[in-house]
Amino acid sequence: MATWAEFEVAAPELAAAGRRQIVRGGVGEMLLATVRGDEPPRIHPINVEIVEGRLYAFILPSAKRRDLERDGRYALHTHQDPASPSEFMVRGRASVVDSVVRRSAAAAQWSFEPDDTYALFEFSIEAALLGVRETADDWPPVYSRWSAG
Repeated sequence: MATWAEFEVAAPELAAAGRRQIVRGGVGEMLLATVRGDEPPRIHPINVEIVEGRLYAFILPSAKRRDLERDGRYALHTHQDPASPSEFMVRGRASVVDSVVRRSAAAAQWSFEPDDTYALFEFSIEAALLGVRETADDWPPVYSRWSAG
């Protein structure tokens, strides 16, 4: 597993393209897939940010939060946009951040003000995938991959 900063060092072009995909709407937005034992995965839209070389999300008490607290496995995928049809995905393990310093640094960069009901999660990266398409009609995408292992 790697932090975002370690991913950037190992695959700078892929990480830069991924960052552009994440924030193409002005703020970090992705779809979060979580797992829960032997049940089907859940999909949730969330806000994410890259702060001080780490990929974070503040998450309210919810099914997605319980999934992450119980298991930690995740996949994050950028929203689909026909005007910008490329896509980016990362997967790995999420963990709750208990550090007051790291939480404060993340909150200072956030697009909203997270209160104490939000838990801060860091998403460690096991693998990343970028699929580039110039237009929505281009198929298949041209894929670039990276793996921490």
